Parts: sequence; structure tokens; C-alpha cells
Amino acid sequence: MITKILEAINGFLNRILLILGGIAVLALMTLATINVVLRILHIPFRGAYEIVSFLGAIVIAFALGYTQKRKDHIVVDILTERFSKRTNRILDRVNYFVSFIFFTIVSWQIYLWGMKIWESNEVSETLKVIYHPFILSVAFGFAVLSLTLIIDFIKTFDKGGNKD
Repeated sequence: MITKILEAINGFLNRILLILGGIAVLALMTLATINVVLRILHIPFRGAYEIVSFLGAIVIAFALGYTQKRKDHIVVDILTERFSKRTNRILDRVNYFVSFIFFTIVSWQIYLWGMKIWESNEVSETLKVIYHPFILSVAFGFAVLSLTLIIDFIKTFDKGGNKD
């Protein structure tokens, strides 16, 4: 029951982040293209690198949970494919749990850093843009990844060890 609720929340969050990440990719590509054209005309857009960096961070962080949910990451199973299903299930449990702890700490530390930047009113170097929202967004992306990992961990205890 709780797993179904968590999966619904996780699915909703991952869909929202996927849409926002897609918008960020489009904005990033548009800005980079415009900047290339403007450079050819010898009038480059000052600060394009800053904005592209911020958007790139958003794209990556927002795609993490969805990628984990779909298992679209690279898996090297040259050794584990020889193990029994039971052994693989135990290894999956350990992996999901350790990854959950690690990425929860990552999310928390990025959040603390974002709050520190917010409190100090720090701005970006070139455009003087307030950039703590980008940092906090990355922290949220890692938090959603952590939620996905804990759901994967819980699912390894389902009947038959169904982890998908």
C-alpha cells in the first residue's frame, strides 16, 4: 500500500522534472546556437556560458530519478550475471540502500550549500544572476533520485524479488 503511494508520488515528480528538464535542454540549445551565430557576427552574448552551465545542471539533476526508475543507466553485469537470483537480489538490496544513503547525503549537502548562497545573497560573476534557485533545484533532483532508490530497495522485498 505505502509502496503504491510512494510510486505514484515518485512518478508524478519524475514526470514534472522530465518536462522541466526538457524545457531546460531546449533553452540551453537555443542559447548556445544563438551565441554561436552572434559570435560569427562578432557580437557574442556575454554570460551565455553561465546560463548554459546553470541549465546543464538542471538538465542532469532532473533526469536522474527518471533514468533510475526506467533503469536506463549503464549496467556492467559481467560478474553478477553468473550469480544466483537470490545473490543478485541481495546485491541489489545493498546497492539500492547504499545508493539511497549516499544520494540523500548529496541532496542534503547541496541543499545546505544553496541555503548558504541564498543567505549570503551571492550572485553569479558575469550576469549577477541570483543562482541559489539552480542549486536548490539540483538538490531537489537528487532528492527525487533518492526517493526512486528507496522505492527500488523496498521493491526487492516483494514476492519473487521483482525489482522492476
